[in-house]
Amino acid sequence: MPDRATKMELFDQFARVAQALASGRRVEIVDVLCNGERTVEELARQVGFSIANTSQHLQVLKEAGLVASTRDGTRMRYRIASPAVYSLWVGLRSLAAERLPAVRALVESYLGSRDDLEPISAETLLARLKAGVRPVEEYRAAHLPGAVSIPLGELEHRLHELPRDRQIVAYCRGPYCAFAPEAVRTLKARGYAARHLADGLPEWAAAGFGVEPSSHKAVR
Repeated sequence: MPDRATKMELFDQFARVAQALASGRRVEIVDVLCNGERTVEELARQVGFSIANTSQHLQVLKEAGLVASTRDGTRMRYRIASPAVYSLWVGLRSLAAERLPAVRALVESYLGSRDDLEPISAETLLARLKAGVRPVEEYRAAHLPGAVSIPLGELEHRLHELPRDRQIVAYCRGPYCAFAPEAVRTLKARGYAARHLADGLPEWAAAGFGVEPSSHKAVR
């Protein structure tokens, strides 16, 4: 007869993963790592936490098997432990968007109205790659083939680098990233033809489309 105590322990192990994600700060770290490897310092800068706080969150995620690390000289580089972690994150955010009414309101508040911003699908973009607007760390970790790295904060000063006779496609880390929609608003206000990628780099890679990694390859 199956042992009840063993079954309870099994389900407790399943719950360890849920407990590790029972913090919005750790979920945000997973979201960033789905875009490629990061050091603690890079992660802390991107998510706006202290290095000590970021390290603590990473340790929790690592103990739950969601994050792995490798040594790079004197520093550690962190990544999602397997493609299943990305699938878990997509499932979690999709379930929340479907079942929690507050999510839609928060998305509108954070990203602003996107009614006037026509997105472009990954399939369409693959057929006619143009340029992307993305933070430096994420671009270095991995990027779409032929993408140009122009962080949002530099966009106004680097508009002269972008062609006016071609459509510009901005993309960032995923559907809940504000960089791409904001970049499109800026570009359109300056007379450029611009759209944003409907999803982000992780979704692009998960669909089997090619990416160009830096010397530090992200696990997907």
